[in-house]
Amino acid sequence: MVEGCGEEVLLDNNRLEGGIPPFIANLTLLDTLSLSDCQLGGRFPDVFHQLTKLRRLNFARNNLVGTIPPSFYNCSSLEQVLLNDNRLTGRLPSNLGSTMPRLATLYLYTNRLTGPLPPSLLGSPQLNDLDVGENYLLGKLVITSRNSCNLEYLILAANNFGSEEDDEMKFIDDLSICKKLRRLQLVSNQFKGLLPESLGNLSTTLDILSVASNYFYGGLPSSIGNLIGLTLLDLSSNQLTGTLPVTISNLTNLQWLDLTNNSFSGNIPSSLGNLSLLLELYLTSNKFTGTIPSSLGNCKQLLRLNLDQNNLTGNIPRQLFEILSLSISLNLGFNQLSGQLPVEVGNLKSLNEIILANNRLSGNLPSSLGSCSSLQNLSISNNFFSGPFPASLGSLCALENLDVSHNNFTGGIPAYLEVLPLKNLNLSFNDLEGEVSTKGVFANASLISILGNSRLCGGVPELQLPKCQSNKKKNKLSLAVILVSFVGSVLIFVVMVLFYTCYPWKKKVEDGPQKSTSWEYLSQVSYNTLYNATNAFSTENLIGEGSFSSVYKGCLDTDSVNTVAIKVLNLLNRGGSKSFISECEALRNTRHRNLAKVTTCCSGIDFQGNDFKAIVYEFMQNGSLDRWLHNPQSELHQLSLIQRVSIVLDVAYAVDYLHHHAGQTIVHCDLKPSNILLDEDMVAHVGDFGLSKILQSEYQSRYNSSSAGIRGTIRYAAPEYGVGSKVSKNADMYSFGIMLLEMMTRKKPTDVMFGEELSLHSYAENAMGDGSLEIVDPVLLKDDQKIGLTTNKEETTGYLNHERCLQLLLEIGVSCSMESPQNRMGAASVIQQLQLIKNAILGNSSV
Repeated sequence: MVEGCGEEVLLDNNRLEGGIPPFIANLTLLDTLSLSDCQLGGRFPDVFHQLTKLRRLNFARNNLVGTIPPSFYNCSSLEQVLLNDNRLTGRLPSNLGSTMPRLATLYLYTNRLTGPLPPSLLGSPQLNDLDVGENYLLGKLVITSRNSCNLEYLILAANNFGSEEDDEMKFIDDLSICKKLRRLQLVSNQFKGLLPESLGNLSTTLDILSVASNYFYGGLPSSIGNLIGLTLLDLSSNQLTGTLPVTISNLTNLQWLDLTNNSFSGNIPSSLGNLSLLLELYLTSNKFTGTIPSSLGNCKQLLRLNLDQNNLTGNIPRQLFEILSLSISLNLGFNQLSGQLPVEVGNLKSLNEIILANNRLSGNLPSSLGSCSSLQNLSISNNFFSGPFPASLGSLCALENLDVSHNNFTGGIPAYLEVLPLKNLNLSFNDLEGEVSTKGVFANASLISILGNSRLCGGVPELQLPKCQSNKKKNKLSLAVILVSFVGSVLIFVVMVLFYTCYPWKKKVEDGPQKSTSWEYLSQVSYNTLYNATNAFSTENLIGEGSFSSVYKGCLDTDSVNTVAIKVLNLLNRGGSKSFISECEALRNTRHRNLAKVTTCCSGIDFQGNDFKAIVYEFMQNGSLDRWLHNPQSELHQLSLIQRVSIVLDVAYAVDYLHHHAGQTIVHCDLKPSNILLDEDMVAHVGDFGLSKILQSEYQSRYNSSSAGIRGTIRYAAPEYGVGSKVSKNADMYSFGIMLLEMMTRKKPTDVMFGEELSLHSYAENAMGDGSLEIVDPVLLKDDQKIGLTTNKEETTGYLNHERCLQLLLEIGVSCSMESPQNRMGAASVIQQLQLIKNAILGNSSV
C-alpha cells in the first residue's frame, strides 16, 4: 500500500519477484519503506542515500545477499533499520554512530556480518534497541564516552566477541549510564575473565541478563543483588566458582535462574526460598554441598527444579513435594542424598519427570507414588531401595521410561507393567524372581533390561533365561491349583481394571497442561483454517508422508500468496502425540538460518471431535535434498559440487547450533536427505524434529535420554542406537556422515547392494585414496564441475585440486560415520574442513 503522496510504502508479507527495485530512489518524499517477509533476493541497492526524508526501513526476513553499500550508512535521517534474517555480509563502518545520529532501532541479527562492532554505534545517544545476534562479529566491545544513553535492548548473542584483554569487560562499567536498559544478552561469545562488580551498577529496570556459554571465571559479585528488576538470569556454561552471594535473594522478581555447568560451591542459600516467583531453577552440574534447603518449598510456582550433579547430602525435604506447580521435572540425581522417599511425593500429580538416580536413598517405595498420574519418566537407579514394587505403580498410566536398576528390590515382576505404555524398562541388578512375561513391553527384548536378577525365568527367547520349573509334588498339587485359579482371577480383574482406568486417562495426560508449554509460544490457527488451506487435506496437496505425520501444501490466505507446509500428526500411531511435543519443545527456543522455520501450529479437535495437532512451516520451494539426489526423471536434479558442499555446510551449521549454541543440547535423531529442505536459493534447512531429544546435562544424556524407542531411520541411525545406548551428539554426526556419503556417491544406505557385510560407510572407506573417483557420482567428474578450481591455475593442478576436494569430502563422511562414537568428527571440525573445501572450489584457495 502506498499512502500520502509516496510517504509510506507498506508491502509486508507479499511474494515479490526479484530484488529491490532501483526506482525506489525516485520516491524522494518517502518516510517509511517496509517490505519484510517478501522473499526479496539479490543485493542491497545503492540508492537509499538519495532518500533524504527516509526514517523507517524494514527488509527483515528476505533473502538479501552481499555487502551493504557504504553510501547507505550516510542516510542520516534513518531512525529505524530492520535488516534481520537475510544473508548480508561485510563489516560495519567505524563511524556508523556519527553518520546515522538519529538511529534508534537497528536489527541486523541472523546475517553473516564480520568484524568489530563500531564503538561509535554503542555510543550513539539516540540508540534504543540493538540486536546483532547470530553473526560473525568479533573483538573487544568499546563504548565511546557520552553524557546520555537511551539504550533499552542490547543483544549480542551468538557471535565471537571477546579480546582476552584485561579490560575487555570495561564496557559493563560504561553501560551503567544506560538507566533504561532492560535486556542484555551476551550468550555464546568468547568473553573471558571476572564478572565485574560494576555489573550491579546496571539499571534496575534490567529484566533479562544472559551471559551463558562464555569463559567467565571467579565468583559472582555480590552487587548482582542490586538488579532487582531481573526476571531471567542465565550464567550457565561458564567457569564460575565460590559460594552464591546472599544478595541473590534480593532478586524477588526472578522467574528463571540458570547456573548450570559452573563450579559454584558451598551450601545452596536458604534465602533462595524468597524467590517466590521462580518458574524454573537450574543448579545442575556444580559443586554445591550440604542439604537441600526446605525453604525451596516456598517457591510455589516452580515448574522445574534441577539440582542434579552436585554433592548434596541429607534427606529430601518433604516441602519440595508441596510445590504442586511442579510439572516439567524434579531432578535430584547424582548427589549423595539419603533416607526414604517422602510419602508426600504423591502430591505431584502434574509432574512429568522424577529423577533420583545415583544417590543413597533407601527403604520401600511409598504407595503414594502411584498418585503421580502424569509421570512419564521415573529414574531411581543406583540407590538402596528395597522391598517389592507397590501395586499402586500400576496407576502410572502415562509412564514411558522406568529405570529402577541397581537397587535391592525383591519379589516378582508386577503384571501391571505389561499394560503400561512403557518404551524403556530397566529392572537390572536387583533381587527379582519368578517368571518374566512375554506381553507388552516384555515382548521386545530391546526395550527391557533384566540383567543381574539370577532367579528370573521365562520371557522371550532373546533374553536367554531358563525355563520356569513347574511344581510336581503331589501333596501340593491341589493347593497349587487353588492358588493358580485364585491368582489368575485376581490378575484378570486387575488387568481389566487397569485397562478401563489407564487408557482413557492416557489421552488426558498427553493433552494435559504440563505439555502445553511446548507450543504455547507459537501463535495458533484453527483446524478449520488448515482444513480450508489444504482443500480438506486432499491427496493433491499431500507432499510427504512419514511414520507419525503427513505433510500438506496449503495457502493460509485467499490470494494463494502465503504458501506453507502443514505437518499433520497421526495421533493414532503410538508416539504421534509425543512426536508433536518433541518437535515443539525442540523448536521453541531455536533460531537459526538453517533450521526449518515454524510459523504457527494447531492443537485442537477436528470436525469429528478427534484430537488434532499440526505444525505449520515455511514452504520450501525446492523440496527435499532426497528429491534432488534421487529423482532420475529430471536433468534439473543434478546438484553441482559447489551446491552439494554448500548444502552440507548449511546442515553442519544447523547441527553445530543444535548441539552447542541453542541454550540446551538438542539431538535431532533423524538426520537424512528427506529431512533436509531447500529454499528458493538452495539454502538448506534442517526439518522434522519429531524424534529429537533435549539433553540439558551430561547426566540426562547418560541416564534419562536412552535411545530405546528411538528408531530414527534404518542405516542412517547410529549403530549404538540398536543396542539401546544413550542419545548423543555423536549419533547425530554418524547420520550426518552417512548423508554426506550419500550426497557424494548418490547411493542410498538402504540400496540393495548394502547389507550386513557391506555398508555405505565401508563401501566409501574401502575406496579411499586412488579409488575415490570410482565411487563418486559421475556428475561430479564432468569438466564444468572444475571451473572454480582451475581459475588461475594450470589445468593439471586444477584437476588435482578437484580430485582432492572429492577425496576430502569422502574422508569427512567416513570420519563422521565411524563405528565407535568417540572416533567421529564433531560439528565444529566438520565446518572448518567444509569451509576450506568450499573456498577451494570457488577459487579462493587450494586444498
